[in-house]
Amino acid sequence: MNPARKRTVRLVVALTAAVLLASALIYTSFSAADPALSPSQLIHQAVPGRSYQLTGKVVSHSVRHEGEVLDFRVRDRAGEESVPVRYTGTVPDPFREGREVIVTVQKSGSDYVGERNSLITKCPSKYKTAPPSDKRTY
Repeated sequence: MNPARKRTVRLVVALTAAVLLASALIYTSFSAADPALSPSQLIHQAVPGRSYQLTGKVVSHSVRHEGEVLDFRVRDRAGEESVPVRYTGTVPDPFREGREVIVTVQKSGSDYVGERNSLITKCPSKYKTAPPSDKRTY
């Protein structure tokens, strides 16, 4: 076999392997992701046995500790619909009522069971939108 043909065959084999590996990586990345849902979406779309990332605010006066289990409710950011969550694992220091959280949950009856050590709190924004100025530009 001449050297030019050998190089061409090697190039085709290497490119084919690279495309197959990249395709497998992309497929794995997208299929392994848990969908992020608000409580109102979770109520209507959750299927038992499947994991979801629940995102929303912790409802006031809903946080209760029972041994190592933390029970709380998460509500929509701009709504009143909420879901109960039973969570075990590490609780971040900034966790409190009114704080935005993300937790991976699975539906269990009418409750949602949080995956161990999946609770994350979102930090409130340090910056607020400035009020509109009265200056007019001409």
